[in-house]
Amino acid sequence: MKRTYQPSKIRHQRKAGFRARMKSASGRKIISRRRARGRTRLAAD
Repeated sequence: MKRTYQPSKIRHQRKAGFRARMKSASGRKIISRRRARGRTRLAAD
């Protein structure tokens, strides 16, 4: 039996990657909040 979650790297990047975040104003807010916290990884990698 196949499991429920069949991860695709490209789909994940398109949904939650850096460039996907930068597309919208709310996404840019997320990136700036993560920068303020001092995150090494700002978006999905």
